Amino acid sequence: LGALVIAAATLLVFFHLPLPWYEGAPLSMPFIYVAGMWMAVFASIAFTAIYAFRVAAEARLLANALAATELVLQREQHLSALDGLAAAAAHELGTPLATITVVAKEMEKALGEDPKFSEDVKLLRSQSERCREILKRLTSLSSEGEAHLSRLPLTSLVEEVTAPHRDFGISIRLRPGERIGPEPVGQRSPGVIYGLGNLVENAVDFAKDTVTVRWNWDNEEVSFSIIDDGPGFPPEIIDRIGEPYMSTRQGTEAGGGLGLGLFIAKTLLERSGATIDFRNSSGLGEGAVVQITWPRGVFLNPEHAPGTAFDNA
Repeated sequence: LGALVIAAATLLVFFHLPLPWYEGAPLSMPFIYVAGMWMAVFASIAFTAIYAFRVAAEARLLANALAATELVLQREQHLSALDGLAAAAAHELGTPLATITVVAKEMEKALGEDPKFSEDVKLLRSQSERCREILKRLTSLSSEGEAHLSRLPLTSLVEEVTAPHRDFGISIRLRPGERIGPEPVGQRSPGVIYGLGNLVENAVDFAKDTVTVRWNWDNEEVSFSIIDDGPGFPPEIIDRIGEPYMSTRQGTEAGGGLGLGLFIAKTLLERSGATIDFRNSSGLGEGAVVQITWPRGVFLNPEHAPGTAFDNA
């Protein structure tokens, strides 16, 4: 459509009717004026087309990023739901299996030591008992596996989030802060792990030498802070960090982008009940600071916040 408009404007430059003017005094525009008008039309069409293309491309990237994140979270949720499905299947199969077991016992009593059928009946009974044991294990799968697979102490969460980013030439220092009361132990949440990992990765991308991770808890809050020694956030966009298309520190090869990673991370963490504070540090040798804070009640009780994934020990 833009090409059609430009082609029509080009034709009008050379083939057009004279403008109505005073009789006997035709109005003739200088060629430079006509060329300037053509350039204005061309520039307007080009700017509009490029802007529309970029907006559409960024919208597609955002949709793809959100879709990929949702697929990861859905996969984790489906995996965690398998134990419940297995328990339901075991419950449904329990009644007919119990009937088979009773019938096998009665047949064994009735046949006694019958040389023709006694071995088959004993085999049937032993296999039914084996099936009962399998169903019993399936029923208890959720309670057996949850304790060591889906629960995560806060210090283990810190280690799991930072471990993938240690081999990029940037030192990651773990600095525990004030710790009052027992350590919070939460369920393993793909959304929270991804969100915190993205923030650590962003800090590693912009740090000069060091990223410091601090965490603490007390009777009121659970806090997780990420501090790098990079250039910090530009003051003009610091209040808009976390919005889509708002890249925090453009102009560097490592971090230039659309800001979708921070947007997704911020969304996932806020769904877990956390509040996120982006600011620049006033400390010597420190740049950007990202602080994630959960109210202790929300952190320990996931039902208190929609989308949260933590529980207490």
